[in-house]
Amino acid sequence: MADDASTEPVPETVGTYLRLRGLAPSARAARRRRRRAVDDEDKQPFAPGRDPKGLGDALADLTRQAGWEPQLAREDLVLQWEEVTGAETARHADPVALEGGILTVQCDSTAWAKNLQLMRAEIVTQLMRRFPEAGVQNVRFVGPDVPSWKWGPRAVPGRGPRDTYG
Repeated sequence: MADDASTEPVPETVGTYLRLRGLAPSARAARRRRRRAVDDEDKQPFAPGRDPKGLGDALADLTRQAGWEPQLAREDLVLQWEEVTGAETARHADPVALEGGILTVQCDSTAWAKNLQLMRAEIVTQLMRRFPEAGVQNVRFVGPDVPSWKWGPRAVPGRGPRDTYG
């Protein structure tokens, strides 16, 4: 028992139990206790890194660990679209999809789509600067959908109503 006590102190209750049972403390139990002591150091109340954090910091850590940052950045992009492009532009153009780094923006008219295409570089720069986690690499502006004669309850197969135009 003397050489066991010199390597590592055994808690008094464990030592008493082992002496009563006629057993000496094993090296494996000592390693387990040592490992547990190292883990317990992280749980000390005044250890480094145990300072309280603000709620915003805790939520930022949670979103980073869960991998939610890109999705939340995309949501922020949609919610702050008016701030990025301006009030007038936001009334006539809405982001509708983001796939493969390409943001698709639906415009009220082809004129708005063309004007925004001319401003594409500035808009992409703003988006990349404000929302780097969103992954926007390019913007595609599309005009309004053209009405289709092929759908509806009175659709005619073939050229249909266009035959009467002349």
